[in-house]
Amino acid sequence: MTPVTHSEAGGLEIDDSQDQHTPITYDNCHEVAGPFYHGTKSALDDGTELVPGYTSNFQQGRVSNNIYFTTLVETAAWGAQLAAALEGSPERGHIYIVEPMGPFEDDPNVTNKRFAGNPTRSYRTRHALRVIAELEEWQGHSPEALQGMLDGLARLREQGLDVIED
Repeated sequence: MTPVTHSEAGGLEIDDSQDQHTPITYDNCHEVAGPFYHGTKSALDDGTELVPGYTSNFQQGRVSNNIYFTTLVETAAWGAQLAAALEGSPERGHIYIVEPMGPFEDDPNVTNKRFAGNPTRSYRTRHALRVIAELEEWQGHSPEALQGMLDGLARLREQGLDVIED
């Protein structure tokens, strides 16, 4: 899979000199090694099962058909920080180590979009994710980077382009 690093400006730098992305589907998801992380605004207990069918953290009024997760703490940090900020919370959110309880696939919202493949290592499932433990030590994105992401989301909403493939 393609390694992802941060540039000095805080953007993603993609090293595409590695092997090509193999799409992750329900049939081959067992090939993806964890640990798996889920970033959210919510405080959860160990053992909680996250299931689809609840309101999206990222689009008001939308019920999500999937649960989203990643193998990268940095990607989960975006999920946690954005979910908290979009709710208007001054907290940074939470990252949980999770276990997928069924098959999963690449998240089509980020796979082959801005960069080839799935550099954010983001996945989605229509099955439950079981919370194993909260990840206590993680570094969030800077306030400037977070504001930049929020501004970008606001621009997409204004243009009607804040589409979630769910």
